Amino acid sequence: MMFFPFFLAAVSLLLSILYKSSEFNTDALSEQTASPPRVLLLTAHPDDECFFFAPTILALRRSSSSPEIFSLCLSSGNADGIGERRKGELARSLDILGVEKDNRWIIEHPQLQDNITQQWEAEVIAEVLRPFVIGHHITSVLTFDTKGISLHPNHFSLPLGASYLIKSLSSSSHTSVPRLFSLVTVPVLSKYTGLPSAILARLGLTSQASEPTVDSLPVFISGIPDYLTTVRAILAHDSQMVWFRYLYMTFSRYMWVNEWVEIKTQKA
Repeated sequence: MMFFPFFLAAVSLLLSILYKSSEFNTDALSEQTASPPRVLLLTAHPDDECFFFAPTILALRRSSSSPEIFSLCLSSGNADGIGERRKGELARSLDILGVEKDNRWIIEHPQLQDNITQQWEAEVIAEVLRPFVIGHHITSVLTFDTKGISLHPNHFSLPLGASYLIKSLSSSSHTSVPRLFSLVTVPVLSKYTGLPSAILARLGLTSQASEPTVDSLPVFISGIPDYLTTVRAILAHDSQMVWFRYLYMTFSRYMWVNEWVEIKTQKA
């Protein structure tokens, strides 16, 4: 019985630590001359924004640098013929995550269709991305890395297309060239550690980038309120809520932790 008060105290301390969000080295995403920074989240399908990127979106909304957040989704997720329904689900999810209605777009392009076996062409992605980056003076682009978290070829096409565009802008001496950041794909065991991943990340035990072309950069760690907001955003995608999605919400590291690296591009 004497152990019980100590157990309650430990649980209370743990919950108090986990309640608040935490960030490390996050100013790197907004180290720009623009005020406020203008950050574009580049995704492949409706639901990417909440399944993978929610800790970052929610943290940026609270950032002292007050970045303006944009969302560009390069397909309607129409692999099963329900693209129109999924557009509405994405809109509801972004409402919950706090992305303004005027700052979000979904692309319908014949060469950028939801397909689990197709890698999209970098040149096509760059062509589609260009007017949004230039027209809205984007200072940072956030997207997947070359493993795409889930190894979906549409996902890992995105950093290649964004890199292609940034190389092109750099080569043409464009006055405003955004920085490019990719979300780190962690090993499978780490990917499904769920809540413990948030604890480990707060202790500084985060994954390390293995590719020589990137530098380690920010980490965003959700607190309990952010996690619950992310759950609400995911549930907005009701067409996608099969049984394994609930396991994902319970065990995925990306519900709690986002680790970023900057992709250093060379001029074309």
